[in-house]
Amino acid sequence: MASMLYQAYQNHMDLTAPWRSSAAAALKYLNLVPQGLSDKLFGRLAAALELISRSSLTYSRPPYGIDTVMVGNRELKVTEEVAYATPFGSLLHFKKEGAPEQPSMLLVAPMSGHFATLLRGTVKTLLQDHDVYITDWHNPRDIPLDRGKFGLDEYTEHLITFLDQLGPRAHMVAICQPSVSALAAAAIMSEDDHPARPATLTLMAGPIDTRIQPTKVNEFAKSKPLTWFEDNMINYVPFQCKGAFRQVYPGFVQLTAFVSMNLERHIKQHIELADLLAKGEKEKADVIKTFYDEYFAVMDLPADFYIETIRDVFQEHLLPQGKLTYRGRPVNPASIKRMGLMTVEGEKDDICSIGQTLAAQDLCTGVRAYRKVHHMQAGVGHYGVFSGKRWNNEIYPLLRDFVHVNS
Repeated sequence: MASMLYQAYQNHMDLTAPWRSSAAAALKYLNLVPQGLSDKLFGRLAAALELISRSSLTYSRPPYGIDTVMVGNRELKVTEEVAYATPFGSLLHFKKEGAPEQPSMLLVAPMSGHFATLLRGTVKTLLQDHDVYITDWHNPRDIPLDRGKFGLDEYTEHLITFLDQLGPRAHMVAICQPSVSALAAAAIMSEDDHPARPATLTLMAGPIDTRIQPTKVNEFAKSKPLTWFEDNMINYVPFQCKGAFRQVYPGFVQLTAFVSMNLERHIKQHIELADLLAKGEKEKADVIKTFYDEYFAVMDLPADFYIETIRDVFQEHLLPQGKLTYRGRPVNPASIKRMGLMTVEGEKDDICSIGQTLAAQDLCTGVRAYRKVHHMQAGVGHYGVFSGKRWNNEIYPLLRDFVHVNS
């Protein structure tokens, strides 16, 4: 029975927890052994113990780890401050001590199986020239059932509420999946002449219209009826958790799907990690460990949000057809006026292909042509749109200038 899979998985992890704890404890004592005493043997044993101790997923958010940032020629201290919170997410502010006045920016993180910390590199880059806030989503397995549901409407509502906290003339940047909700929030706020409607909206590698050059991800979402996703992907949060009996798309199921797409690569990485640990090459091993510490930190998705996203975005394409609603109200992108619109796509994106995000430009007919910017970045895949060298050196300068011109 699919709905009991999560409970069985949690029971297994609880039963095997003593083995991982014992391996970690043994490793601590083994590291006290003086070097030179059978280094090869101890190295292999230490590698085995470390891999055993790491053989589990993390369900709590890793730290952002952004302590300082360069603003101009000054290094400023960065502190995290929760500006506003609901049961499902926090508006997290990266506060810079002694910073000059800079444009406020809401970075909208995807709710897609990993925590918002996946965007720490994006945040650090943006912090150079902006006062950055992020949607720091909470893990549904930690949210009691009596705190209510969370679907697409609630996601959009959170963006409106968070922008209201930032006040007038803030800027909104949505990464990937939340582009639909970000566009919906901008449209609703524009129609209502909301004083905190964003000055600019930037959509990066987002599924605005997945009918355009469908990817394997898009095709899979349409290959099954909605009932199949409900029956096979939705589980109840185990009774051991605070969010017991909440319906979710479990993080470990999502991770299994991610890993299976590049299984051979992940196996090779762990073989290499074991070899590096055995040889005592700590710095090289730490690079791999840091990546997997983040990769294996997973969060569940609320069932309502997951199913509604599959249905409304990937199967029925409601937004580009003018059929999307928010709290029963039609979402009309043409109502967006006096706002800058930027769309960014990656040439080699196999998750959100070329044209899917650009579609927002045609939907937003109320935005003046001189306020519209589109950039297709050559040579990058999905993650390269918002992380890595091309993001830092080629995409970010365009985004920075776009925001500052419209501030």
